[in-house]
Amino acid sequence: MPENPDAIVYQLIGEDGFERLTTAFYRRVATDDILRPMYPEGDEALEAARLRLREFLVFRFGGPPRYIETRGHPRLRARHAPFPVDQAGRDRWVQLMEEALVDTALPAEAEKILRTFFHSTATFLINRGGEGGAGFAGSPQFPVRE
Repeated sequence: MPENPDAIVYQLIGEDGFERLTTAFYRRVATDDILRPMYPEGDEALEAARLRLREFLVFRFGGPPRYIETRGHPRLRARHAPFPVDQAGRDRWVQLMEEALVDTALPAEAEKILRTFFHSTATFLINRGGEGGAGFAGSPQFPVRE
């Protein structure tokens, strides 16, 4: 298996950095008019989602593989398919994550890698609307049609 070049993020911020980041993000989601309705009611649902995101990010950026051990392959497109992710949802998700990154004040090197990942992955997960959404692997050549 090839070396993960993004593993530097886990080395720089560790478990605590991902804990702080996902907490800051989901604190915003809890009151958001676009993202909050995508989750079941109750604080427990948001906390469960936060923990899943934290474990995914820890794994993706070089930490222990707990996410894979408990949930299997990430299958991000399949897991998000039931949720209507359009451009507005993608943009709001990115906005709230950008705000969480500012609040968390992670090292610049880690923040740059995370920001790039968040922007591209959020675009990849678009599955509704307009000029085609993310399509095959996020390519506009293969748009998703409703």
